[in-house]
Amino acid sequence: MKTVLLLTSIFLNSYALLAQKDTLDSKKIIKLDDVVVSAQIEPQSIKKSIKNVQVISEKQIKSLGATNLGDVLNQYVNITVMPDGDSGRSTVSLFGLDASYFKVLVDNVPLVNEGGVGNNTDLSQINLDDIERIEIIEGAMGVTHGANAISGILNIITKRHADNKWNLTYSLQEESVGKEYNLTTRGRHIQNFKASHNLNDHWMFSIGTTRNKFNGFLGNYNGKYVLYNDQNRGYRFLPRNYLQTNAVINYKKEHFNTFYKFELMNQDISFYDRSIKLGYNDQWGRYKFGNDRRYFYKRQFHHLNINGSGWLNYNFSLSYQEQTRDDEYFRYIISRRLETNNTTERVEAMKVGYSKGELSKSFYDRKLALSIGYEATKNKGFAVVNAAQNRTKEVNESIDNYDGFLVSEYHFTPNFSMGLGGRYSFQSLFENQYSFSIGARYLLPENLEWRTSVGRSYRTPDFYELFSNIIFEGHYFLGNENLIPESSLSFDTSLKKITLFCDDLMMKNQLSLSHNRIKDRITNALIGYEGSTPKYQNINISKYNYINLASTNAISLDENLEANIGASFTWISQIINNNVHKTDDRYLLNMGINAGLTYTLPKWGTSVSGYYKWAGKSQLWAATTNGYIVSEVDPYGWLDASIKQPFLGKKLELTLGARNLLDITDVKRTLTTEGHNTSSSVLLGYGRTFFLKLTYNLDINY
Repeated sequence: MKTVLLLTSIFLNSYALLAQKDTLDSKKIIKLDDVVVSAQIEPQSIKKSIKNVQVISEKQIKSLGATNLGDVLNQYVNITVMPDGDSGRSTVSLFGLDASYFKVLVDNVPLVNEGGVGNNTDLSQINLDDIERIEIIEGAMGVTHGANAISGILNIITKRHADNKWNLTYSLQEESVGKEYNLTTRGRHIQNFKASHNLNDHWMFSIGTTRNKFNGFLGNYNGKYVLYNDQNRGYRFLPRNYLQTNAVINYKKEHFNTFYKFELMNQDISFYDRSIKLGYNDQWGRYKFGNDRRYFYKRQFHHLNINGSGWLNYNFSLSYQEQTRDDEYFRYIISRRLETNNTTERVEAMKVGYSKGELSKSFYDRKLALSIGYEATKNKGFAVVNAAQNRTKEVNESIDNYDGFLVSEYHFTPNFSMGLGGRYSFQSLFENQYSFSIGARYLLPENLEWRTSVGRSYRTPDFYELFSNIIFEGHYFLGNENLIPESSLSFDTSLKKITLFCDDLMMKNQLSLSHNRIKDRITNALIGYEGSTPKYQNINISKYNYINLASTNAISLDENLEANIGASFTWISQIINNNVHKTDDRYLLNMGINAGLTYTLPKWGTSVSGYYKWAGKSQLWAATTNGYIVSEVDPYGWLDASIKQPFLGKKLELTLGARNLLDITDVKRTLTTEGHNTSSSVLLGYGRTFFLKLTYNLDINY
């Protein structure tokens, strides 16, 4: 009850702050440095944007001491990061919708994974050391970003400039994993190097590499050398080794810019069999072994971009990406610490050719802005899937689309503008799809900003939902090549207030309300029996609605103090139908709070940061043998803190910090059936961790 009162207080205070007058002249010009590019006809300040764009700066990322994108997004009020200890993957959930509905882009190009492009992105595979900022837009983004941008988009803007003739940076980070750490076989060890060079006034190039070695988290397990068959062999979080290399060359002259970016990523994950088997041969006699395996992920990313301005503004991107997964199977002889019978096969691959182009121009003294564009995506997927009689088969399929879109903005007055857009998509496997959006922005007196939009988007089934089969004794799960795309209709509106107390003290308050209705949602449903084995298949049968009410509030003083607090209520209604049982359409409540504080001591340059996220008791449907019931996940809090100190004129930076100070690992999930409570756990982390990061920056001018 106290938590609900706190959340309500945050909202009421937001209303009061939105209503208050500035202590300074309301006509005073407010300097907003953030220029955004996501879903904009041309780069512009956040204040001029019709879309409500959230920006995460490089400074915020550094203050977190984050090792992957999940560490950053975990502090975002509507986002939940979902780690998987068994696969090593970490994905994002927004408004209760999984990563299939949220699109991740790098410099406006959707990022490939082994199952598709743009969605279900593994956050652990994204390097943070090359990021300039992150732009997030919630809600339907189908017009500008095509399929699967239903709950929102995340656009990673990478660095493409050097401040000096030469910029050299090397960083070393050591981190515990829970209570586990040593210099070699425990904890996390990260090294990063980057060199940027301005050849002249027009040409710049950079190269960089990052290695992130995560030695796994044992938790209640005992590692790979266990000789007793107590089901405790292995790790709670799997060990993995990440290596990424990138190179950028950029040319800029007056109103013309072009760049080429190359990235190569390798990640291997080790899996250890829980069960210990007995073997025998003439050489060793009796021995114990585990059927272990490794997953090898490789990604290559090529992106060529040409953009410029003149009579027409233009922006063209051409990209080729490829991600593969190879599995190595072997028998590990535990007592001899020896691998035998090693075999490797490619189990998944996705090759993506992608191109996007836009032409834009302003008319009538810049009152009207038009942008016309295309997007072409050619996905060639491969997977080895299970088939009947314990056999496997190879699937090679292409999922292509060729889209055209038109976006317009009309500025009726300097304070009032509207946007209208539409997209039509020619699909190779599905019926052709369309999206539309209409939005408005109105700058009211007293620095009050109002934005609203309505839009339709769609999600196309991914490679797994279409073609994957899991068939073995007692289990029969089938993909479905006849699936149709899901569609959504969304509405959102927001009020934003900027208050200037003096030249150096500014406060921002925002209230937002959004609603989304999704039809033809894909669900795994019972379609019959194979003997006594039930057969399940993906079909379009369910619906999903959500309503989100959120408040964000931030205050800044000079450049030394930044503080924020936000709260969110999300009501989720979904009709899940598996052909046997069906849920009702009641709304289930999820709520949360986030807060952050960064203060820099001007005299020493010491920066102290703290970030807190509280997730309230959440409700969700759970499938049981007797039908769907509402389960509850206990509330939890997540606290990160760090202190950063520069030395030698900021050439050397030392950061000391801790993540998950409240020591969260699992959160209890309770189901009540026929008056009896049963509980399980939801895995969220591996406990309290500490890290030390040392960064050396060398700037050379000659």
